Amino acid sequence: MMKNDYFPNIVGQDIAKRALGFHIDGYKARNIIGHLMFVAPKGCGKTTMAKAVGKNLNETESPKTKKFYEINCSTIKSVAQFFNQLVVPHIHNKECTILFDEASELPKDVTMALLTILNPNAENRTTFSYEDYTVDFDFRMQSFMFATTEAQNIFHALMDRCERVDLEEYTYDELGEIVSRVSPDVKFADGLLPDIATVLRGNARAAQKMAGKIQSLVEARGGNKFDHEDWGNLRYQLGILPLGLSRIELQILRILSNSKECSLTNLAAKTGLTPECIRRDFEMYLQKQSLMEITTAGRSITPDGQDYLKQVNKDEESAKKFA
Repeated sequence: MMKNDYFPNIVGQDIAKRALGFHIDGYKARNIIGHLMFVAPKGCGKTTMAKAVGKNLNETESPKTKKFYEINCSTIKSVAQFFNQLVVPHIHNKECTILFDEASELPKDVTMALLTILNPNAENRTTFSYEDYTVDFDFRMQSFMFATTEAQNIFHALMDRCERVDLEEYTYDELGEIVSRVSPDVKFADGLLPDIATVLRGNARAAQKMAGKIQSLVEARGGNKFDHEDWGNLRYQLGILPLGLSRIELQILRILSNSKECSLTNLAAKTGLTPECIRRDFEMYLQKQSLMEITTAGRSITPDGQDYLKQVNKDEESAKKFA
């Protein structure tokens, strides 16, 4: 069994790291790595993992520098722009790794061009012509990676050309470790990190941001200790709710608690939000935490949701000591 330590600074994601280690081992032997497609919810480290892969591709015995370019696909508007601003100056005859972030935003004509460019073959190279340009793509020189939260919106043929790498949500232990790593000078009270992790929604980015807030509080106060009372004070100051719910999600639960069922249209009218906004940004997490359910009769709060509201009311009473 091959062993590697290509991602010493990345917490969790063991399955993905093993698979990526396999691909990096192959690259070091053959100088070729398959096109990678990173798929994960927001904040689960797609870009971080892709950058770590790019760093490993650059750490070879070759004296050439393999530059890494991160492209937000929402900025690519056409094949002409793609070639004039990216391919010709940065990819053609260059050693490079390209990460197409938010790949679901790629325009259709650029996606069609990539189908030709990334077409697998025994020679590991392709040629693409556009207007006055004919560009050779050599996968010993150029490596391509993509990242998306919307895998269902990636054109199926492009997905088929890639090795898909799924990242998972982080466990409470992993989130606690991220908080601890990002704020190494802070001494946390026993059992506090798992409690902090419960409000981070399985999100590594949220863990990093929370660590920064904790660091700020500790530095402003002086010393290096952070205990349960400090955590209660921080939650009060920032309005942090159990399970990391937003205030709008709490508002939705309170509206649902006052009726047996509520239609999406009615819920939109009471919150002032559009139905699409409620469906896309708030309902999924409430359902995931079993706080609300959707039936043919409409939206309704669950027994867990009722218990949640009772806990919030209790916490709000307890928090008055911080006022």
